[in-house]
Amino acid sequence: MKHLLLLARCIDGLNARVGRLAIWLVLVMTVISAGNALSRYGFNLSSNAMLEVQWYLFSAVFLLCAGATLLNNAHVRIDLISSKVSARTRNWVDVVGIIFFLIPVAVMIAVMSWPEFLASFMQNEQSSNAGGLVRWPVRLLIPVGFGLLALQALSELIKRIAFLTGHGPDPLEKSPSDQGATA
Repeated sequence: MKHLLLLARCIDGLNARVGRLAIWLVLVMTVISAGNALSRYGFNLSSNAMLEVQWYLFSAVFLLCAGATLLNNAHVRIDLISSKVSARTRNWVDVVGIIFFLIPVAVMIAVMSWPEFLASFMQNEQSSNAGGLVRWPVRLLIPVGFGLLALQALSELIKRIAFLTGHGPDPLEKSPSDQGATA
């Protein structure tokens, strides 16, 4: 179990770093969006490439942060039900959900999207918009994002099994610093 928990910490570190990088993408996206609005309404100038960059960055933030969201236990959860059951039951529900739903779906999407990325890359697929961008970078975000989500799901599974077998703390328990951030 010690080696699995080490693997989980490495995966957690990877997704935490990706999440911190995405914070900067949000800033870049905001600056580009403000620049687009200023140039469009202030100078009557428009650029399809800059509009597409905004969408690409939004896609990057959304897809690449799925694993970081799971790491931080910030995904959608039915608290009305989970708050009424024991910690062991909550972790068992997560184990079942991770094994039978999250990992299979994340891996399936990552695997099925890979050929689409390769075809786009090989054809150097371009946007149909005048002055638009190449499409393969945004298509690469799908398998990478779902790959990171699948890895984080594996990490969360390891941590929940460690808790259920008495080898680790409850991964669903909020630390005092987490509670202050959400209050």
